[in-house]
Amino acid sequence: MRKTTLLAVGALLSVPGLTLAQNTPEENNPNVDAPFVRNIRADRPGQTITAQVLRSGRFQLEAGTQRLTPKSGESLASSGATLRVGFFNSMELRVTQPYFNRYLQRDTESGTMQVRSGWAPVVLGSKFMISPNYDTRTQIALLVESPMPSTGDKELAVKGLAPSGRLLVSQQIGQRYGLEANFGFSQPGLTVADISKGQFLGSLALNGAIGDKTGFFVEAYGSGRGTLNTGTTAGLYWRPLPMVRFDVNAGRVLGGTASGTGIVGAGMVFKVGQ
Repeated sequence: MRKTTLLAVGALLSVPGLTLAQNTPEENNPNVDAPFVRNIRADRPGQTITAQVLRSGRFQLEAGTQRLTPKSGESLASSGATLRVGFFNSMELRVTQPYFNRYLQRDTESGTMQVRSGWAPVVLGSKFMISPNYDTRTQIALLVESPMPSTGDKELAVKGLAPSGRLLVSQQIGQRYGLEANFGFSQPGLTVADISKGQFLGSLALNGAIGDKTGFFVEAYGSGRGTLNTGTTAGLYWRPLPMVRFDVNAGRVLGGTASGTGIVGAGMVFKVGQ
């Protein structure tokens, strides 16, 4: 009888252990179904890039256009797309191709500024997840990227690498909202002298869901070195389908050499993979 009782108790105690052993870390994470985690988180619009790193096998295409209206002079317009691909070892690869619909360039013969259009250099980059898992409430990642030489139109091409890096930090607030912060530095080349020409970037954004299919974001940022260009951007997004998101946004440069410039834009995000 004693032996039978011990066997029964042992069997009962072993059931939870076997069940937990079969569960994945995601299944045991109570935060996995939070709207802030499950909803599409994009690297657009605005200056702030999300700390989220795509899981292996997931793809996300982000495209948009924006128009800049300075206090004086010609309005400028640009568009572009970023393809994000999740890889193994908590890494994400990124390819960005900007296109300037209207930009100003000085004519070498006449010396006057001309309005032109053309492809900017292709930008290649990688995100590396530092936080312990994909769905933790605090997420930390490192982004490194650079425009590629001899890509884009000849007038806009770069002669060498111009590396940049950002520390990306995300802190979930409740189940629906989150703060995203970026701290970065970019320089126009690889030499020590190029460091003195480098530019700093800092930004902080609040975003989250309003309803089941709608959400918002608002950010403040500063970029530059001796003189900072500071500004704000805000926007709304709509998800007609779980894997599709549209956004509209507007912003204004508040300080620095570009002070007073207004920005309006719109874009879309398409995700493949659960």
